[in-house]
Amino acid sequence: MLWTDVNEIAIALDEAHPEVDPLQLRFTDLHQWVMALPGFADQPGRSNEKILEAIQQAWIDERD
Repeated sequence: MLWTDVNEIAIALDEAHPEVDPLQLRFTDLHQWVMALPGFADQPGRSNEKILEAIQQAWIDERD
């Protein structure tokens, strides 16, 4: 998985953290959680606020 795999990341986060409200999560924590996902293999510096927002929105959409 790479930072651009927004939907795949959102699904993995939802499976790993079903009790978490994505809207209440700080981007610093979101960044760390994505980096810790099994199969994630991108560089930490390749993320930015726009990517983290996209992941957060995809995670919200995954729940709906």
